[in-house]
Amino acid sequence: MDRTADRTLAGYPESGARAAAELRRDPARSDEARRLRPATRGSNALDRLSELAGRLLGTPGTQISLLTDVQLVAAGAGLPAGVVGSEGPLEESLCTVTAAGTGPLVVADARTDDRVRELPPVTSGQVGAYLGTPLTTSGGLPIGALCVFGPDPRAWSESDIATLRQLADSAVTELELSALVQQYENDRLRWGLAIDAAGIGTFDWDLTSGRLSWDDQLITMFGYDTATFEQTIEAFNARLHPDDLERVTEALQQCIATVGEYDAEYRVVRPDGETRWVHARGRALAGATGAAVRVLGAAYDTTGAREGAALVTRVLEAMPAGFYSLDREWRFTHVNAEGERLLASTRDDLLGRVIWEAFPAAVNSVFEDSYRNAVRTGEPVSFDAYYPAPLDGWYELRAWPTPDGLSVYFLEVTERRRMQDRAERSARRLALLAQVSTELAGTLDAPATVGHLPRVVVPALADFCIVTLVDPDGRPRDVASWHTDPASRPVLERYAAVRLDAMPTVSPVARVLVSGESIRERSETVRDMLPSGEAQDLVRLLDPHSAVVLPMRGRGRILGLLTLYFRPGTAVAEEDLATAQDVADRAGLALDNARLYTAQQQLAEGLQRSLLTEPPEPDHAEIAVRYLPAAEAARVGGDWYDAFLQPGGSTMLVIGDVVGHDTEAAAAMGQLRGLLRGIATYSDAGPVEVLRGLDASMSTLRTRTLATAAIARFEQTPDELRRGVTRMRWANAGHLPPLVVNPDGSVAELASWRGDLLLGVDAEANRRESVVTLDRGATVLLYTDGLIERRDADLDAGLVRLRDALIELADLPLQEMLDELLERLVHGRPEDDVALVAVRLHPQDRPRPPEAGPTVVPPGF
Repeated sequence: MDRTADRTLAGYPESGARAAAELRRDPARSDEARRLRPATRGSNALDRLSELAGRLLGTPGTQISLLTDVQLVAAGAGLPAGVVGSEGPLEESLCTVTAAGTGPLVVADARTDDRVRELPPVTSGQVGAYLGTPLTTSGGLPIGALCVFGPDPRAWSESDIATLRQLADSAVTELELSALVQQYENDRLRWGLAIDAAGIGTFDWDLTSGRLSWDDQLITMFGYDTATFEQTIEAFNARLHPDDLERVTEALQQCIATVGEYDAEYRVVRPDGETRWVHARGRALAGATGAAVRVLGAAYDTTGAREGAALVTRVLEAMPAGFYSLDREWRFTHVNAEGERLLASTRDDLLGRVIWEAFPAAVNSVFEDSYRNAVRTGEPVSFDAYYPAPLDGWYELRAWPTPDGLSVYFLEVTERRRMQDRAERSARRLALLAQVSTELAGTLDAPATVGHLPRVVVPALADFCIVTLVDPDGRPRDVASWHTDPASRPVLERYAAVRLDAMPTVSPVARVLVSGESIRERSETVRDMLPSGEAQDLVRLLDPHSAVVLPMRGRGRILGLLTLYFRPGTAVAEEDLATAQDVADRAGLALDNARLYTAQQQLAEGLQRSLLTEPPEPDHAEIAVRYLPAAEAARVGGDWYDAFLQPGGSTMLVIGDVVGHDTEAAAAMGQLRGLLRGIATYSDAGPVEVLRGLDASMSTLRTRTLATAAIARFEQTPDELRRGVTRMRWANAGHLPPLVVNPDGSVAELASWRGDLLLGVDAEANRRESVVTLDRGATVLLYTDGLIERRDADLDAGLVRLRDALIELADLPLQEMLDELLERLVHGRPEDDVALVAVRLHPQDRPRPPEAGPTVVPPGF
């Protein structure tokens, strides 16, 4: 908390105007922002990052801005229509203050923060809390900012800041990658223009059908157009100079007869009378019988032979792409200047050498497979491939067969691939964090969910992993593990079962538990710490190269550890370790929340139960009580039951419910319960008088509490004792009515559930009292609404369910009846508190039954 506060106090300009002035002093920064700016408009990736920032940090607004001499809103979420893509003054933007600072700009309450409170987004009420981080390029230039905000003040956590930083890194990666792709597409366009400028055309003569196919370049070269070219050899001969027709025809016939090469230079007489020289090369392809069935080739204008050759060479030399040609023996015959640079070799070194000898790593690779396939099929190929050291780079290649062998154009795309890989890794890390956050936020059983972490982080962040939790008594125990190799999982599971008992106090696990700081250690060091035995043998079998132990930190304590293991040859990226620590921190916070939740639940339930005492057991009257708290800790509150004897010997049962579901309601319940007990046991009054006295006391004491209650008193005269009946006198203050299970198993509802006015409203309210005579063997049940109330049904439907259940359970002993009622109606996890109190009036002409237990009454009764 202190570190977060420090960030908000220093390292930033005092106003938007000063921040804008600082940014304008660096022209290199503005130039870089302008270079990236064209790639940002309409960027789906930036929009997704903006939306992800809002989801992960729970804010209504997000924004990505680029800052030149103005602010451009490149992307955002939760912004008014038309804001994305708009420009505005630097002086009026919180993003300007962020980019001019030394780190994240953390503003808990913008209206009281001197750095930003005068800026329009704050004075308009749009921004009440703000968290922003600079967009810093790989060259260290702040080109803009990524921010999240909302209209209300809010405290920002360390986890919020770390998440926004990772998203900002992804945004910068996307901006740089988009700019690089744009540059790459420009180079491709120049490459295509250069090929067109060379004037090379291709032809394909199908000897079976007689169809002669030319590309557009060759059709234009001969003075035809696509509409008038007849695609026959006669159309070709029609354009040949008469003096060259016989020679060219013989060359073609010789190529076909021998299924060999075709090489000819001839003149073309165009319709406008212009004569052009053309050099053509081709090759015949054999069919199933061995005879030629096809002639493929290419031609280019060689008017002024030496000039034409020089022009082609100049075009190839001027190309921004690398070019080389190979003969039929795979020897280099030409390499342009860019090709020399990309291949890190001079022409003198390459010309005449076989490519497989000059570049041995190409053998048995995609290079060789693609080149040989192009020559074999006569079809061009395009592919991306990596060549190892000394080139150590990725290349995009296009290769096509020629009469002389193979020609290859290629571009280096290493930086593009690196940026793509970086963006993909960043996206995977963010997806992993989102998955962890979702799983931890969606459960109250954090220890069980944390036990699933190894399957999430392996293999994304490590080769195998062990999760350790610290018990309430401070002892660590390994609770889960996972390995990328299924065969190694039993070994790892056994190692997790024995390693902690074997580890000394100087082990990385013990040191992290004490210091709270992560430790990275080589496996040999850990293995040497272990005594000879099973744990050491298992480490040898697992054979990790190194391990990193990360603390799961809660509020002021270490609640567990995340140990990542890396096998030999695995590259350990610092970004992955930072992500793993973020995972551990989120898990630690979830564990701490679960601990606090459990403590709160136990405290509230303990408070409630301390106020609910055991009932008396007067002669021949068996009393049973139940209290079941709500499934949510915060809903433990004001339900209560009570049972006691009055001075005159009557038994009184009470059920009540204070309005509210929190510890304040539980405290109010304790007050009302105590008042009611005191009034009833001192005055020996009946139910209605006790309720009147309680209502008057609440008014006098100004309790400001509303509650419902029902009271039943069981009375018996000597005559009623002889007749085997008991009177129940009862009163109801807005509570559900008692239910009576008669000895024959029938169930009677004593009145409508809408009783008199609830307590705490009007101390002068008129209250009524009812009397009913019960046969011995009857059972009376008082209950709170948590037993029958459901979100999807009303109280009347709940009363029907309760009555039906009582009819089915009438023959059960009283204790079993109450347990079965709770199981059937609330399945052990009620949505609201449930309190029950019941009495069974056993016959008095026989001994008290064993299932009722001993008689328990206060002294003197």
